[in-house]
Amino acid sequence: MAKITIDEVTKRFGESDESIVAVDDVSLDINDGEFVVFVGPSGSGKSTLMRIVAGLETQSEGDIHIGEAVVNQLGPRARDIAMVFQNYALYPNMTVEENMSFGLKMSTDMSAAEIEETVTSTAEMMDIGNLLDNKPGELSGGQQQRVALGRAIVRDPNVFLMDEPLSNLDAKLRAEMRTEINRLQNDLDVTTLYVTHDQTEAMTMGDRLVILNYGELQQVGTPLECFYRPANQFVAGFLGSPSMNFFAGSVEGGTLRTDGFDFDLTNQMQASVGNRNDLVLGVRPEDMTLHDRATASHEFEAIVDVVEPMGSISYVYLQAQSQSHEQTFIVETDGQRPIAEGDTVYVEIPDANVHLFDAETGETIHQRQLGEKAETALEERMQTVSGSSD
Repeated sequence: MAKITIDEVTKRFGESDESIVAVDDVSLDINDGEFVVFVGPSGSGKSTLMRIVAGLETQSEGDIHIGEAVVNQLGPRARDIAMVFQNYALYPNMTVEENMSFGLKMSTDMSAAEIEETVTSTAEMMDIGNLLDNKPGELSGGQQQRVALGRAIVRDPNVFLMDEPLSNLDAKLRAEMRTEINRLQNDLDVTTLYVTHDQTEAMTMGDRLVILNYGELQQVGTPLECFYRPANQFVAGFLGSPSMNFFAGSVEGGTLRTDGFDFDLTNQMQASVGNRNDLVLGVRPEDMTLHDRATASHEFEAIVDVVEPMGSISYVYLQAQSQSHEQTFIVETDGQRPIAEGDTVYVEIPDANVHLFDAETGETIHQRQLGEKAETALEERMQTVSGSSD
């Protein structure tokens, strides 16, 4: 096991005058035994950053430390890492046992008996012990994924690097393998970097998230911290499905006037806003409420555009009655509630559930409130992760 330090790393592709900056001055400490997820949209630099850690790409600037050593000049083999890719990269002419043992035969001085014992015990742990004599073409996608993971585990590396390893699996199997990888990482306690564009994977798997966009680091934190306390509008919109709703507006007095409604800012919000005039109000679909008639403040009239039934819940796409252009937003509601296209409803946005962002920079200037228990649990989790990095 090892700590990883990424120190002011930049990666450029191409000539200096027309170069593309894939990773832009990223610094990060990853704790010994921590499971860290690099997440972001396509082109955000997450895979490039992992390949730099692996030694498959050379950074333009900065240093990579694994343990106490600077590994800039070391190749992948010398860094004591094991990688699992989106493409399982299994040798089709070899059996499962041969695939899992190949790396040990090539890179260690273990005896044949030791290699066989290691491979057999790992295969049993991965629930593929009965498949050791099979070849990859005879296995399902999930079984091949287990073989690829097992091949990495037998190496007993300091670091696991996983680059979109579940992308080729169907939705049900992906959910099962997420749980399996979490269990294995907890059991093995190996420092793990995991790359994904899927925010659901990121939220459910990582001790911490490293959120990237256009090569720039947006936020580092626990999944709940990034979800409930996003550093900026990009993070707020990226995490969560469906995404957070955003309403741009201008402040007049103590009121935020948007194209669809007016929202009276609380004293706390006004203090956070300061002298800013142009804001973006953000609120998640599950934090808004639909009423059949006007009942309270912070409500506005809207027309139902589309209803997506999801079973126990429904996603209702709406358009504010007073909007001068077509901009829909989403509200989550009870799946048993009768609601149909064309219905008129009243949308409530509670004060406690609102985020405010600077319209120019995207910076978060006001965070939503949490209940007392949720706030305490979030603070305790943040302190636990922070303490483990000291």
